[in-house]
Amino acid sequence: METSYWRKCGSCKKEIGFNVIYQVCSVSSCNKHVYCSVNCWDLHNPIMNHKSSWAEEKRSPGKQEGVSEVSEAPRRVIVSPKQTISESHDEHEVLIVASKLKQYIKDKYDMNTAASVMDALSKNVRRLTDRAAERAKSEGRKTIMDRDFE
Repeated sequence: METSYWRKCGSCKKEIGFNVIYQVCSVSSCNKHVYCSVNCWDLHNPIMNHKSSWAEEKRSPGKQEGVSEVSEAPRRVIVSPKQTISESHDEHEVLIVASKLKQYIKDKYDMNTAASVMDALSKNVRRLTDRAAERAKSEGRKTIMDRDFE
């Protein structure tokens, strides 16, 4: 598969040829796109909300270098395995936002909260949710509603 250009601009999608000047963002975590001009880089900057950034001028590789770069680059394949319900969630995972609960107890009762409270509450939340799900199923619904917790 031979192309007549090196890459496409991240903003306008214009082709960036071989051995030509292009722009990249100076922010290191934002280097996946290239831009054909400073104006195209300017379009991306407000969207990404960079505080202090600039366009860096670079030169695209020559045609021979660009072709070998594409062919030698490893292909990234993302595979998401199918998970069963038992594999997809941990029965011991904490379901409670600890900081919120601790702050509530501190503000309302001026008391501290032991770490084991989160595990106990998570267990109760699972038990209540399981009951609510059974109620919803028995009524032929696929949506758990507040009334299922009563």
